[in-house]
Amino acid sequence: APGPRSYTTLRDEAVKLFNSLQQLELERDPVPLMQGVLQTCLDLPPLVDEIYCQLVKQTTEPPAPGGQGDLHYWQLLTCMSCTFLPSPPVLRFLRFHLDRRTESRFPASEMAKYACFIREALGKTKGRECVPSLEEILVLMRRQEMICTVHCPGAPACSVAISSHTTAEEVARELVSRLGLSQSPNLFALYEQSRRREQPVGSATLLADVLTRFE
Repeated sequence: APGPRSYTTLRDEAVKLFNSLQQLELERDPVPLMQGVLQTCLDLPPLVDEIYCQLVKQTTEPPAPGGQGDLHYWQLLTCMSCTFLPSPPVLRFLRFHLDRRTESRFPASEMAKYACFIREALGKTKGRECVPSLEEILVLMRRQEMICTVHCPGAPACSVAISSHTTAEEVARELVSRLGLSQSPNLFALYEQSRRREQPVGSATLLADVLTRFE
């Protein structure tokens, strides 16, 4: 997971984020830069609305619609939508941007596909403990799911497809069904294990947050 950071004033950090967004357009490998922006927003929540507004601005009338720089902004907007909910006024502004400005103007385009994905994500996002891992960002850039491997006692390891919104309870329920344990009187839960500790994963915990902690 990204390490702790030190920050200056909100104004200074907002300027740094704006500069990062400008850099994003030309970045060959945008993933670390995107994770840095997300981490700053997680640490400094007042900047979440600012970044949403900046990304709406950058994806409105871009000089090259669907070009690499434009898609980098859409990809960061996708990651934001799976991590943070903006304030209600900004959320209304964002939805207008997705519906009217993008899907109606560029139907069947990559931008429209991102807009559809973002709109669906905003309906599920409730907040995160951690920013998306580098792997999760790569997956979100392709609008796909991650594959999580769960080791089951007395059974082969199971691969489970998860999204940014999948909880431990949902995965445990799927595994119980797959392993034919639905009629068992026992309770089942997921555990996270590292060299130093082993602990149960709370039923409402997002699996994506657990994976970030192991990055």
